[in-house]
Amino acid sequence: MTETHPQQAGEAAVWQAARLVQITPLTPRIKSFVLELPQPFVFRAGQHVDLRLSAPDGYQAMRGYSIASAPSADGRIELAIERMESGEVSPFFHEVAAVGDDIELRGPLGGHFVWGPEDGGPLLLIGGGSGVAPLMAMLRQRRDSKVPVPTVLLLASRTLEDVLYREELLAMEAAAPGFALRLALSRGAAARGVDYARRLDVAMLNDVLNLLPEAPRHVFICGANGFVNAAADAALEAGLDAAVVRTERYGG
Repeated sequence: MTETHPQQAGEAAVWQAARLVQITPLTPRIKSFVLELPQPFVFRAGQHVDLRLSAPDGYQAMRGYSIASAPSADGRIELAIERMESGEVSPFFHEVAAVGDDIELRGPLGGHFVWGPEDGGPLLLIGGGSGVAPLMAMLRQRRDSKVPVPTVLLLASRTLEDVLYREELLAMEAAAPGFALRLALSRGAAARGVDYARRLDVAMLNDVLNLLPEAPRHVFICGANGFVNAAADAALEAGLDAAVVRTERYGG
């Protein structure tokens, strides 16, 4: 099992001033921010970028965010930023940032937590809260490429209202052959009979594994530290090969 941390990647990349062109509330705590790049770059689904804020006195704050949009050539990327009360960067985006602002950005970063249609499957994606962002990039690329890789997304959230990209994911499940969505809601009732009203556990993971035609070739887990630890432990207890499990985590 291998893992990456967006804030510790440290790869060399060029800083540029990206223009904020769209802001969309997605859940009570998460907004979508679309940035237009003056120097467009090619990226893989699962990669991330660093954002840097600079104060007039020279103080700087930096945070890594996964790209949620599928790779494309339009020079725009989407980030899903969750408001963290103790954070230095996310409150700025939720309270101050406006369409038309220029934001310091560098990327793409990270070359391990990535997937493309050429990598095949089956795919097991496990996300917690805003940790679904890089998994969303993979799912969007899978949809756009029309490659029917068997895929399951197990997405954990507190309530149904907190499920990031809920409507898009439900529509994707209805329209995309070979894709199944399962929600694990820790503080709310399950609206569908196939979802779960509890935290992720081994029994749940065994259930979703049965939705795949064979053992997953790739397993991607992304979320906060505690969630990733629990999900990775459950994956190994369920008998998955540690060599196919890749994790990415946020938070201290």
